[in-house]
Amino acid sequence: MSKYDVIVVGGGSMGSAACYYLSKKGKNVLMIDQFSIPNTFGSHHGHTRMLRIGYGNGGKYVPLVQESLKLWYELEKETGKELYKKTGALTVGHSESRFVKEAIDSSIQYNLPYEKLDAEQIMQRWPGIQIPGDYIGSYDPDSGFLLSEECIQTYKEEAMKLGADVFENQAVLAIDVQDEEVQVTTPNGVYTAAKLVATAGAWISKLLQPMELPITPMRKTIGWFKPSGKRLYGDNFPCFVFDTDSIGHYYGFPDFDGGGLKLGRMDQGYDCDPDTVNREFGYYADDEGDIRSFLEHFMPHAPGDLLKGAVSMFSNTPDHDFIIDYHPKYDHVIVAGGFSGHGFKFASVIGKILSDLSIDGETSSDISFLRLNRFANIKTM
Repeated sequence: MSKYDVIVVGGGSMGSAACYYLSKKGKNVLMIDQFSIPNTFGSHHGHTRMLRIGYGNGGKYVPLVQESLKLWYELEKETGKELYKKTGALTVGHSESRFVKEAIDSSIQYNLPYEKLDAEQIMQRWPGIQIPGDYIGSYDPDSGFLLSEECIQTYKEEAMKLGADVFENQAVLAIDVQDEEVQVTTPNGVYTAAKLVATAGAWISKLLQPMELPITPMRKTIGWFKPSGKRLYGDNFPCFVFDTDSIGHYYGFPDFDGGGLKLGRMDQGYDCDPDTVNREFGYYADDEGDIRSFLEHFMPHAPGDLLKGAVSMFSNTPDHDFIIDYHPKYDHVIVAGGFSGHGFKFASVIGKILSDLSIDGETSSDISFLRLNRFANIKTM
């Protein structure tokens, strides 16, 4: 039976980052994932993930995303890889959009560079956008996007260089939490550690089933479209989030590499079981229909041929805030999940936080609003 300081279950965005930071601090770490790392089965695939600093999901996240960006830049410097592209980010919505107002308010609160724009200014600056006259926007010049699979691959490789063991394509069959240690069973053996970090994405509720975590996996889709005519959505176009008053809440990325303008929908989707979710893009008419409809309404030169479509998953909490905390009974078990479709940008800082909690029992980052005690009826294992 192999003995480790920490076992990380789940090698996606948060798990791979946690493995890296634990290894960097000299800990003997094992990371286990049921798939390859990275993979197309969880929530991190699809090439890009947005990093917004002025934050429509709540100003309380701004210090975390600022630290996260700093850590992404440090990783780039350490490895010589390009992981982050600063394109700017545009948040647009109807005149009463709380999301846009929060992006503006959080920018003011933390003295972030931003521009508040009206509809005419937005359409003049980015002619590929067409919006009603009462829409408003906030432009954040320091935001951009991360190359998601490359980020995870880099964390895995760097952790292994530091001595971490990484077991891929091994499902966790059982977790036995004892008073002083944790045993994790896979088809290949039983592994023991003083600490456990659970970062299993859409599978975390199954992995820690007795806890009844309030996390709902949701089937989501993304599509890449070939714009028509001029390069209105290319190198000078920002990442974007639209909170419309008519057809929903959408996010997207510029056509930066000729692969098409990428678009997804934040709201709606289908509740799913991550083990049986239908991964065929186009199985539902709205897989493409919803996102194409958005482009037809708001970016009329973008909805050309569908170049590619993909199915992903969100892991939603009731309030759409994350869960990062100790197990309510065992302080040697740390839980991180429920990232609700806006977590990837934080992977670097959350990996560091999970490392801090595992080693020091505390973190300097404010995660008070992410604790489990905000939910009732969390059970012990």
